[in-house]
Parts: sequence; C-alpha cells; structure tokens
Amino acid sequence: MLKRFLAAIAALILAAPLALAAEIGDDGLHKEPWMRDTFKDLREDLDEANAEGKRLMLIFEQRGCIYCKKMHEEVFSQPEVSDYITEHFFVVQLNMHGQTEVTDFDGEALSETAMARKWGLMFTPLILFLPEEVPEDTPAHRAAVATMPGAFSKLTTYDLLVWVNEKLYEANPDEDFQRYHARMIAERRG
Repeated sequence: MLKRFLAAIAALILAAPLALAAEIGDDGLHKEPWMRDTFKDLREDLDEANAEGKRLMLIFEQRGCIYCKKMHEEVFSQPEVSDYITEHFFVVQLNMHGQTEVTDFDGEALSETAMARKWGLMFTPLILFLPEEVPEDTPAHRAAVATMPGAFSKLTTYDLLVWVNEKLYEANPDEDFQRYHARMIAERRG
C-alpha cells in the first residue's frame, strides 16, 4: 500500500513540469489563447486590431525552436505578461517554415516562408509590433515600430509591451526602449 502511494506521488511530481508546458499545435508551434486564427491578410488584421482598440503584433516561430519554447513556458505563461497581451494586443502567429499565404500591407501575397525571406527574418521567435496605420506601399517589417528578435526575460518583454502599447517611442523620443527599460529596472529596485 505504501509502495503504491509513493509511486503515485512520484508520478505526480514527474508529471508536474508537463503541466507547465505550452500547448503545441498540429504545425508544431506553441499556441496561446490570445493568438488569433486569421486569414493572414495583414491589412484586415490591422483593421480588426484597430476596431478592438488593440495593437497588431506578429510573432514568427518555428517547430523545435528552443527559444520559442522558453518564451512560451517562462514568459508568456506569466499572468502579468499574458494578461497584458490579452488586453492590449491582437496577435497573429506566423510559421517561419509555413506555407500558409500571407498578404503584406503592400498587397504582396507570399507563403509564410517567402514572407520571412522578404522581410529578412532569420531567427525565431521574432515579434513585430505594428502602428495603427500602415501606408499601402509599406511592407510590415518596414512599418514596425519595434522588433523583438529572440527570447527575453519576463520583465524585458513586459516593458517592451508597455513601451509599444503606450507609444512611449513617440511620447519621449529621447528615451529609446533601452533607456526606458533601464529606468523601469531602477524604479522596481526602489
């Protein structure tokens, strides 16, 4: 009886990390409840984001990306980050090696893979934050107000989300994101 009890406890302890793992979709990418399943026409996505009063955020990922996994399991899973994204961002996930057609703001329609090449993207995760208005002849990577290349800590990610959402890049042009983030770190310390 004691052996069964201990075996059950051991099984629960070993299974606990699996409970924290982000859901993986059929495409091998991590899925979050705040990600939108759209037709990948960025002009329509921007219109929908604006109608909801949110900022459009594009996130490129790829199957087996250890840094994507880190972001989902250690950063996006944190309620402070997840709740902020849910409230303020319209998120469209793109697959670095996917074949789904994406229509850029300039009207060009390409597969996700070809779009990543067009935009010069090489690493994942990579997040593009778009303004509320994008000229018709401007591709997304040139219109982005900020780009987050790679995996960062919870606080760096959170600060970037706030910096973009609150348009602090416009409000205080002398304080770029790095200076803003350093100020936030100092304020948190006290």
